[in-house]
Amino acid sequence: MKYLKLIVLLISISVYSCKSDKNDTKSTTTDNSTETELSSERKSDANDTDLSDGNVIVKPISHGTLVLEYGNVIIYVDPVGGAEAFKGQKPPTYILVTDIHGDHLDIKTLEAVSTESTKIIAPHAVADQLPSALNNQTIALSNAETKAYALADIELIIEAIPMYNLREEALQFHPKKRGNGYVLTLGEERVYISGDTEDIPEMRRLKDIDIAFVCMNLPYTMPVKAAADAVLDFKPKKVYPYHYRGTDGLSDVELFKSIVNKENELIEVILVDWYKKSDEV
Repeated sequence: MKYLKLIVLLISISVYSCKSDKNDTKSTTTDNSTETELSSERKSDANDTDLSDGNVIVKPISHGTLVLEYGNVIIYVDPVGGAEAFKGQKPPTYILVTDIHGDHLDIKTLEAVSTESTKIIAPHAVADQLPSALNNQTIALSNAETKAYALADIELIIEAIPMYNLREEALQFHPKKRGNGYVLTLGEERVYISGDTEDIPEMRRLKDIDIAFVCMNLPYTMPVKAAADAVLDFKPKKVYPYHYRGTDGLSDVELFKSIVNKENELIEVILVDWYKKSDEV
């Protein structure tokens, strides 16, 4: 009888232990799920985002400003907002400036973030406005000009792409030959940065683009539908709508995504909130 009681007691302890383990497992799964959801939410906000696209790390800053990292190469695109906007970022190896407007060219920010070894790539119209110290480290490119740099372990190719308006009512904003978009070849990755442009033939003819940053804000650049139509022509693997705040607020980037993916599901449209930080200021 004693042995029977002992066996019953051992079985009871075993059953209770199994239930306890299952509860512990369920609790751990819930915690991990919550952490994943929070991480996903954070990824939607610029200024708190590192997005890995192959070997290229994309760091949205705000509006038309971003940072790209490829190994030891750090590229700032249209840096504005002062040094504070780049707090925690590595110093730039290269700075690309697309145009003379204040949301692309900010001399005080250039002075704050550039180092003695930083190379600035810009259109001639931008170079002409730079103080001598910055001008001395600037390489001015015209549309269709290319610069190649043999770095430690990769070759960096920077090609200046035209950016301009097509609509009659918008020709005043971005005339032909003044500004530059850029195609960067970083190792085997090709990145397109549109700058301020409409759906020009030069954009539509682009080939083999891995990552594209495409503007869409009225009245200064192009409507959402025109941007989507151009993207469907040149078929980048991934596209970021950026520079999408116009005079009437933010453009409908969800509509952009739906138009693109309705016609081509293979193009990954990545939506990032480029304006959260600036809206909070």
